[in-house]
Amino acid sequence: MIGNEARLPSSAPAYTIVVVEELGVQALRHILWIGGPPGTGKTTIATRIARRHGLRWYGADTRTWEHRDRALRAGNQAARRWEAMTPQQRWEQSTPAEMLDMSLHTERGPMVLDDLRALPDSPLVVAEGSTLPAQAVSSGIAVCSRAVWLLPTDVFQRALLGARGTPPGPTALYLLLSKRIAGEANEHGAPTLILDGSLDLEATIAAVEELFVEALAEGPHAETRAERRVLLREANEAIVAQVRGYYARPWARGRPSRSCGEFLCECGSIGCSASVHVPVAAVLAGAVLAPGHR
Repeated sequence: MIGNEARLPSSAPAYTIVVVEELGVQALRHILWIGGPPGTGKTTIATRIARRHGLRWYGADTRTWEHRDRALRAGNQAARRWEAMTPQQRWEQSTPAEMLDMSLHTERGPMVLDDLRALPDSPLVVAEGSTLPAQAVSSGIAVCSRAVWLLPTDVFQRALLGARGTPPGPTALYLLLSKRIAGEANEHGAPTLILDGSLDLEATIAAVEELFVEALAEGPHAETRAERRVLLREANEAIVAQVRGYYARPWARGRPSRSCGEFLCECGSIGCSASVHVPVAAVLAGAVLAPGHR
C-alpha cells in the first residue's frame, strides 16, 4: 500500500539541541510527528501505533472547526469566504488555488503547535495531520528522529483518492496540497517516507515504527489497561467534538447525535485494532466496544 523509500536529513541531534537553546525554543520531545497530505493513511497509522504502544493520539482534523473559529475571530478573510459559500461554490466553482487558500493550511500550523504544547507530556503523543507544520523540524520544536512526513507519489495518491470515492473538488485540493506539503518538508529538512503502493498497511506501520524505535523504547507509555482505556475514550471524544463542530456551522444540516462514524474500540487491549461504526449518541452513552470485547 505504501512505499519503502525513506529519506532522513543528515543533521545530528546534538546540533538540533544547540539550535534550540540558542533560539530559546523548547523542543516537544514527547511528540511523535506524522505529517503529509490528506488521504495517505496518517490517522490509521497513528492510531494503530498509539494503541499498540499505549500513547495519546492527536489528530489535527479533530480540531478543524475549533481552528476555523479561531481564524474567524481573528478576522481571516479566507475563512470568512469559505463560511459564506455553498458546498457547490466551495468544491465545484472554486479553483484549486482558491480552495487551498480557504483551507487555512498555513494559518492552522501555529494553532496545531498551540494544541500540542497544551497536551500533557506523558505518555508520548502521536500527532498526525496535513496541517502539522514542517517548520517545526527546522525550528527545533520537533525532534528530527521523532518526525516523518508521508509523501505519496502522484499515481499512488490518485489511486487512493479514487478508491475512497473522493469527489473531484476535494481531489484537486488534495493533489495541490500534496505538492505544497512535499515542498515544505524538503525546505525544512523533515524526514520523509515515500508512498508508492509497494507495502501493505501493516508493513507501512512497521516502517514508521522503525523510524520511531528509540522514542518508543524510551516512552513514557500508558502502563495499565485502565490508563489505555482513558486514552481511547479521549480519542473518541475528540472525534465526537469534530462531528459536533461540523453540525454547529450555520450552513450544516442534521443532528450530530444521529451521525454515524468510525470510533476506536475502548477495550484497552494492546492487541486490539478494532474500530466500531456507531452513531455519536452511542459514544456519548458509554464505552465503545467491538463485538466480543470488554
